[in-house]
Amino acid sequence: MVASSATTAVTFSLSSGHAHDAPDGRLLLGSVPEHFAGASLLMDRAYEDNQTRQIALNFGFNPVVPPKSNRLEPWEYDKQLYKRRNEIERLFRRLKAYRRVFTRYDKNDYVFVGVILFTLIVESLR
Repeated sequence: MVASSATTAVTFSLSSGHAHDAPDGRLLLGSVPEHFAGASLLMDRAYEDNQTRQIALNFGFNPVVPPKSNRLEPWEYDKQLYKRRNEIERLFRRLKAYRRVFTRYDKNDYVFVGVILFTLIVESLR
């Protein structure tokens, strides 16, 4: 999920439960509207690989992600800005407060996507 604030999701996609999020996250960066170019992209450490950071730079984002502790050549990042990543985590928490999203009763992806869209609309209207 790419979100612009604690209440607004820009875009999202579903991935299989056993797959890593980074490949789908790279594809998702291509679907972000152009008017977000130049914005800081606060990412989880799961997205700290060189390929994801380079794609973010190619799309005009400023990637803000801490390097893993075992990196041979760690980079500097804005620690104060990275602390705001919890806003996006709060969006996930609010979505998972809806039992139908949390338990994923729906067998079809398109129904589940509809439920997520509905909950995002409800949360943005609060």
